[in-house]
Amino acid sequence: MFCGDYVQGTIFPAPNFNPIMDAQMLGGALQGFDCDKDMLINILTQHCNAQRLMIAEAYQSMYGRDLIGDLREQLSDHFKDVMVGLLYPPPLYDAHELWHAMKGVGTDENCLIEILASRTNGEIFQMREAYCLQYSNNLQEDIYSETSGHFRDTLMNLVQGTREEGYTDPAMAAQDAMVLWEACQQKTGEHKTMLQMILCNKSYQQLWLVFQEFQNISGQDMVDAINECYDGYFQELLVAIVLCVRDKPAYFAYRLYSAIHDFGFHNKTLIRILIARSEIDLLTIRKRYKERYGKSLFHDIRNFASGHYKKALLAICAGDAEDY
Repeated sequence: MFCGDYVQGTIFPAPNFNPIMDAQMLGGALQGFDCDKDMLINILTQHCNAQRLMIAEAYQSMYGRDLIGDLREQLSDHFKDVMVGLLYPPPLYDAHELWHAMKGVGTDENCLIEILASRTNGEIFQMREAYCLQYSNNLQEDIYSETSGHFRDTLMNLVQGTREEGYTDPAMAAQDAMVLWEACQQKTGEHKTMLQMILCNKSYQQLWLVFQEFQNISGQDMVDAINECYDGYFQELLVAIVLCVRDKPAYFAYRLYSAIHDFGFHNKTLIRILIARSEIDLLTIRKRYKERYGKSLFHDIRNFASGHYKKALLAICAGDAEDY
């Protein structure tokens, strides 16, 4: 868990927390013909995830009903997705997103890339456990059956959650950089395997050194080299790993910008990132967004979303005065 100066989220534990009172207020908001959506937003976005789970527990004891079930029944569309998403513990939320990315017709490869390229070993371990408990399926097996080729191999490597942590070996960095450079020249199956092994298993600190060495050897940026040599989802996944190593909040800022501008508002991606990063680094993501794209994330959401859906997203985003 992040603590002290390291907290760069936008949602914090609410002071003077009273789950029973909050559960009563939610009960009131969900009764009657027209539910009080502003009250739902206020309660669910002003408490951290651990508190929300306690509110849901109090709600269950008080009304004998499941809060998520009641929200699903009363709400609709993207607003429902935000409110329900806030009530999943983070590992289960990742598991839920991965499950929905793979079930049914077609696979949402971008969701698989974004989650598996960015999570820590601990987060991956918890996500696999949650996936198994919730869906009685094995996450690795599902990924294996839904993907193919070197893209699949790389995802399978990431989902092991066995990246080295904190370890650096400067002498090895030059060797690894040579291997990566050759992999970008040769492009054989064997070279692709070497490439993904280094990117999936070396520590972030080690990969920092490797990318610097790569630049020295090739005179080229790692991302540019990958984009030039490979294509398809394999290429997108490798680039996502490199971007996460360099600056994870900047990677998410880029994903949010694409979700808002490239596909005419990709709601699922937007909701997923805002909820998943709200207690980790959403504040830093907002800073990167403003630096990179000139406009604030708050401004862009306000211009693209509407109604209570917009209100809920802006509450999670927690904009500053200068963002209005």
